[in-house]
Amino acid sequence: MTAEYLLRRPRRLRRSSLLRDLVGETSVEARHLVQPHFVLPSASGREPIASMPGIERLGVDELVKQVGADLELGLRSVLLFGLAAPGEKSPRGEASAHADGAVQRGVAALKREFGGELVVMTDVCLCAYTDHGHCGVLEAGAVLNDESLPLLADMAVSHAAAGADVVAPSDMMDGRVRALRDALDAGGFSDTALMSYSVKYASAYYGPFRDAADSAPGHGDRQSYQMDLRNAREAEREARLDEAEGADVLMVKPALAYLDVIRRVREASDLPLAAYNVSGEFSAVKAAAERGWLDEPRVVRENLLAMRRAGADILITYHGREALQGGWL
Repeated sequence: MTAEYLLRRPRRLRRSSLLRDLVGETSVEARHLVQPHFVLPSASGREPIASMPGIERLGVDELVKQVGADLELGLRSVLLFGLAAPGEKSPRGEASAHADGAVQRGVAALKREFGGELVVMTDVCLCAYTDHGHCGVLEAGAVLNDESLPLLADMAVSHAAAGADVVAPSDMMDGRVRALRDALDAGGFSDTALMSYSVKYASAYYGPFRDAADSAPGHGDRQSYQMDLRNAREAEREARLDEAEGADVLMVKPALAYLDVIRRVREASDLPLAAYNVSGEFSAVKAAAERGWLDEPRVVRENLLAMRRAGADILITYHGREALQGGWL
């Protein structure tokens, strides 16, 4: 064995956990995590979501209690999705902007209780409020882009008026970042940040979410507006467009099957970048762990580290609470 060979021993710095921590390049901390919540259009209530073990739809009172407990773990950011009240769904989804809607009431309650201790983000999309389940106005089987923008803008402004710190359009209509930014500024909400679902693929990983939010399309699919999963260069174009239109944060969704895209967007923009560890990714880990096929804590840590290593600053994940409770990170 030559002297030159002995100089090159990477294992020296893997020998103990302290040495590994000393030279570790990537970390996942509580500050990186955003916990999603599904808000019921009621003051109270808890509804388990069968396809997402451990995740529930929560009434506003239960939401406040759960977020308070999560804050003690270090979870300082939430992303709210609302459910429509019975009879509220309509062709244009106007109930999405009602001041007494699930998200609006949830935001107001969280800001009253926690103020500046908590970052409250809200999803902006019409799908949970339309009777056809699509993310925009539907006419003759086609989702209309420009006609959908005012409705999305109204929804975003209503969230900001309730106290949201960040609004996050997920609809994938062209030009919606500019439309929301203009509406927020005109409404006196120039300080409300905008996190765009810039790169949202027409993915099969969303199934459990659509159960949770009651937002599955009644017919057809979303491939005419969500991104083609074959494309990566297009992701860079989408990100650059959203940055030019005024986005403050960009997002790639889903995460695990698109780590290469996270890296490409990271290199294309210096804006903060979020990765959404979506429902199907979460539920797949849960199902395998329940059968004893995977070591859940280790797999969750590995997955979240992969997203951070690819370039994500922010991790939106349903695993957040359990990972912090269990010390998985």
